[in-house]
Amino acid sequence: MTTSIAPRRAAARSAARRGILLGWLFAAPALIAYCAFVIYPLALGIQYSFYKWNGVGPSEWVGLANYLRVFTDATLLGSIGNAFVLIGFFTIIPVAAGLVLATLIRSLKPGPFSSFSQTVLFLPQIIPLAAAGIAWSWMYAQTGAVNQVLNAVGLGFLARPWLGDFQTALPAVGLIGSWVLTGLCTVLFLTGIGKIDQSLYEAVRLDGASWWREFFTITIPGLRQEIAVLVTITVIAALSSFDIIYTTTLGGPGRATLVPGISIYRIGFTQSEVGLASAFGIVLMALVLACVLPIQRLARASER
Repeated sequence: MTTSIAPRRAAARSAARRGILLGWLFAAPALIAYCAFVIYPLALGIQYSFYKWNGVGPSEWVGLANYLRVFTDATLLGSIGNAFVLIGFFTIIPVAAGLVLATLIRSLKPGPFSSFSQTVLFLPQIIPLAAAGIAWSWMYAQTGAVNQVLNAVGLGFLARPWLGDFQTALPAVGLIGSWVLTGLCTVLFLTGIGKIDQSLYEAVRLDGASWWREFFTITIPGLRQEIAVLVTITVIAALSSFDIIYTTTLGGPGRATLVPGISIYRIGFTQSEVGLASAFGIVLMALVLACVLPIQRLARASER
């Protein structure tokens, strides 16, 4: 009996080892690509952040001086502040609008209008951000579509060069981000609503609940995971924004729309301060993690 069990155990262990080896072989291409394009550049960025280097000549060890400059430079701190302002436009508005739109679309009978509305809302995700930024910069111009509409409805006194005004440039850019991300939020929420047990809606309707009570007691609790995912995505988009601002304002007028992505680009490629740009990039990565990890922790806690 024992002589027959031992070979079986050995065969099982051998099969398990082969399975593990096969798994690593399948994962190897992705791991190699991840190390080559993520881990290695990140390690280089951390290394460069401790040096003063123009990208060509000899480098000079400066320790934490680059990080100290990041936290004491008013311009760099101001760009971080602008990024946090954009969270309101990139996260709060799209998530709230997506919740409402998804609920309204879901209440419609399935048909051409429902499919058409989902397609229209998702279109901004298909358009490249650079192209969207250029199109919106034309619409925001003094003679653009936005001011023409304001003049047509009798609100011409509000017309202005929206991207050239210090007071309106950042909100104007933020609204472009809201437009881009609202469709993604709506489509994901529609998928999430489809997973909610419909008997819950029928029960509250039999109790005579209003639309608002149905929305707050059934829909939102049932979409906790989708909300966490979208908040994570949109917060990262706000803090790492670059494309839209680069194609619309380049951080101007003045520093009104300057964000970390544009600052890193300017410091590294215009001012040739690779070490400072690397330090700011590492700080930005830490800032993103500091914002995203608590969201993920709260999302996991809500599952329990």
